[in-house]
Amino acid sequence: MFFTGYSRRAEELLDDQRQRTEAGDEGMIDALRAVEEVGVQIRTALEDGDTGAFGGLMHEHWVRKRERSKGMSRREIDEAYDAALANGALGGKLTGAGGGGFLVVYASDPKSVRKKMTELGLPEVRFGFDHDGSTLLVRE
Repeated sequence: MFFTGYSRRAEELLDDQRQRTEAGDEGMIDALRAVEEVGVQIRTALEDGDTGAFGGLMHEHWVRKRERSKGMSRREIDEAYDAALANGALGGKLTGAGGGGFLVVYASDPKSVRKKMTELGLPEVRFGFDHDGSTLLVRE
């Protein structure tokens, strides 16, 4: 997981998506359903220990998520994502509403991805999975 260097308030992006959904925008509704479906497939891949499928599904999830709004990404993030793929990542996505924040990628051998992200100035943030939800630990 790498910090993109960009942060933004998610309200505008989420309000646009909500308004389009409530208005019955078929493109938005189809994109939301597709993201949900891929999310279920990601969960199954993780539960089955199929990390290769997980990486590919992360990529599909990101592609689908980007269909919901033009503000979901930015050129610099797209370039970093493409660089991660070119250096061994199987897939990835931005966390949260989009437009900035953290880029999470999966690579079976992450050394090349880590090196490239460091070259691009994206600091790595180590993380782990648990069953309690998000928890931030700060070392002083």
